[in-house]
Amino acid sequence: MEDPQRGKAFYGALFGWDFTPGPSEGGGFMIGTSGISGGMHGGDPGAVPYLFFRVDDMDAALDRVRKLGGSVDDADLGGEESAAEYGRFKLCKDDQGSALGLHEPPKTAA
Repeated sequence: MEDPQRGKAFYGALFGWDFTPGPSEGGGFMIGTSGISGGMHGGDPGAVPYLFFRVDDMDAALDRVRKLGGSVDDADLGGEESAAEYGRFKLCKDDQGSALGLHEPPKTAA
């Protein structure tokens, strides 16, 4: 990340994360969050890896991304049928242009 202080401000405001200084040079930070789960998305030849971060409310998270100066790819990943089984996925960029993904798990039947 070009400016780790900006990254700290963006991701801290988006996800409510705490940070501690990281071990690398360049002013990086370690994320103070517990249990990050992950997965892989296929069907994107030549694409770079994305980290998908779990959110409880996709629409609220997308609003925060935009308010923090980031952008949202409006393409629908997976469609309604996939969303029912796997949840919602959106690709975004932070305020420095770095790619990230958001994932809202599917709603469970009450």
